[in-house]
Formats: sequence, structure tokens, C-alpha cells
Amino acid sequence: MVQAARSGKQNISEGSMASATSKETEIKLTNVARASLDELKNDFQDYFRTHKLKLWNRDHRLSLRFNELNRDPNANYETFKKAIAHDDPEISANVLLCLIRLTIFLLGRQLTALEKAFINEGGLRERMTKARLQKRNKGNANDK
Repeated sequence: MVQAARSGKQNISEGSMASATSKETEIKLTNVARASLDELKNDFQDYFRTHKLKLWNRDHRLSLRFNELNRDPNANYETFKKAIAHDDPEISANVLLCLIRLTIFLLGRQLTALEKAFINEGGLRERMTKARLQKRNKGNANDK
């Protein structure tokens, strides 16, 4: 579980760093991050089964409270800290699972946006080639 969580975080970070030079690499690393977090989600579900903990459904009062807290645009670790560090492992595990699911969802939306941008704008190499050709064509037009 620790390795999947670290891998997810690291690939998000590396994908973000790659964004300036390679949209293709950014997309690949973001997708790897999402896959790592999906693995973590499955590990958490196994944890619930093996420890006989109740998994919250969408209508559970604490799940609804999580959604309410998450609507705050300034939500951060401090927002969820009390629930994450709760003495009841069922509460802390459910909150962590909610955060993992939310992150997977957001990474999916980010991938959709990245793929759309790549299709519409191309990668760095394509943009550089286009700019070079435009400059060359302007130079040829000025020579006439």
C-alpha cells in the first residue's frame, strides 16, 4: 500500500515536471499515477474485507460529511486531519478511501484535458517544427 501511494504521488510530480517539455510523457506519467492509486484503492478494499470493517456507501452520514468538507475550495490536509487520524480504523480508512477515489477521479479529468490539448495543440516537437516552418516561410516571403 505504501509503495502504491508513493508511486502515485511521485508520478503526479514527475508528470507535472515533464509538462513543459513533453505532453506525451506528462500523459503517460499521469496515467501511471492513476493506475498506482487504483491499485491502492483495491488494497484498501482488501483491508476492509480482512479487518471486517464497514465500507461507507454514498448515503452514509460520514460520507456525506466528507463531500460537504470537500466542497470547500480551500480544503487541504488540515480539513481532513481529524478523520484521517481518528482512533476508529473504520473512519480513518473510509476517509482515506474517499480521498483516493477523489484523486483518481480528478486524475481522470486531468488526463481527458491533457489528451484533448495534445490532439488540438500537438507536442513540443510539433509546435517547434511549426514555428520553424513559419519563420522560414516568412523569411522566404521577405526575400521576394
